[in-house]
Amino acid sequence: MTAVTIPALHEMKRKGEKIFGVVAWDTHMAAIADRAGVEIVSVGDTVGKNLWGHDNPLEVTMDEMIIVTKAVRRGVKRALVSADFPYGPLQEGTDAAVRAAIRFVKEAGVDMIKLDGAADYPEAVSALTRAGVPVWAQFGLTPQTALSVGIAYENQAGSAAELPAGMTERMIGEARMLEAAGAVLLDFTNSGRVAGPKVVEAVKIPVIGGFGGGPWLDGRVRLAQAAVGYNVSALDTEPAGYANVARIIHDALSECAGDVRAARQIKGQPGRS
Repeated sequence: MTAVTIPALHEMKRKGEKIFGVVAWDTHMAAIADRAGVEIVSVGDTVGKNLWGHDNPLEVTMDEMIIVTKAVRRGVKRALVSADFPYGPLQEGTDAAVRAAIRFVKEAGVDMIKLDGAADYPEAVSALTRAGVPVWAQFGLTPQTALSVGIAYENQAGSAAELPAGMTERMIGEARMLEAAGAVLLDFTNSGRVAGPKVVEAVKIPVIGGFGGGPWLDGRVRLAQAAVGYNVSALDTEPAGYANVARIIHDALSECAGDVRAARQIKGQPGRS
């Protein structure tokens, strides 16, 4: 089992091989993803909303991110583990960002740090790089930049907006700036079919996308829960992913409850002799 490395990802870009990452928040999902052959397991700060039920994603703390990242790290043997900063360390300044990154490395064993909105903080990218912490830098169309250029961030169906072609040169500039600052990977949000390929060609490091990305990028990252249909809404509407795990869990627990109520032995639990 060969461990994935950052130079290996760079080599994949040079060869035209696509990179795949998943967002996971627990040991078992991380271990399953690792065995499935993903290159990156990303611990997103969206854990607060998608796993813990917070209404406000900014509620997630650094201590909580350390705990969930430790859980993921225990499940991963070969993929690279990345962790998001929660809201706070990056906004508090470069020194705070470096301290937070060092915590992630020493306490949670991460391989790299993912900085959302990194184009606004190139000095933090450079500082983390000098401290020996690889940076996966996110940039692109955000709710704030969409507002500034007068477009809707999401369409009526809730899908991601596509980056206007007129923003291509700006995105190329941001990508090159982040590469020069020391980023080892880029996460291009809402890349679009015009800007995406041009940004990929403009930099030597891999450009990966999640929300609003596409096959024009060097790779994709996907929320594991979304890919497998692991959310309560999948019980009412068939998920637009690759499975319906929520339905499988629902049916299995309903069957188990039936066995208990009928005084039958639970499957998988040895009976008393």
